[in-house]
Amino acid sequence: MSASILVLNGPNLNLLGRREPHIYGHTTLNDINQRLTSLARQAGLTLENLQSNAESVLIDRIQATLDDDTGFIIINPGALTHSSIALRDALAAAAKPFIEIHISNVHAREPFRRHSYLSDLAQGVICGLGIYGYEAALHYAIQTITQQNTR
Repeated sequence: MSASILVLNGPNLNLLGRREPHIYGHTTLNDINQRLTSLARQAGLTLENLQSNAESVLIDRIQATLDDDTGFIIINPGALTHSSIALRDALAAAAKPFIEIHISNVHAREPFRRHSYLSDLAQGVICGLGIYGYEAALHYAIQTITQQNTR
């Protein structure tokens, strides 16, 4: 069975393209999802996208990876990055490799954005590359899954 990739987006990311475009740009989350789905399909992998403003929905989906074919998680947790120990605990329990991404450079913003409850568990953290961060994370996920499948 081939592993799939799960892309999770946290609170307010449904507003991409309209929310603070000087920080987050004009690309919508739907645009990002379509691009990632296409790239994954080209690599012969399936990709699931989920955005929620509810922490519990994200946690439930992460926990579900224990019983499905998810091989890699890409997560932009939004503000939950800086506040959610519960999200961290779910990712630790799932024990799936994941990349934490942020569209903006969180280190060049407000001081509270510089702390992440997830970064030390992540395979990597991508921030400040705009929406390209999603593609960079996906390329890494594809490479990781491909290497696992050839073992």
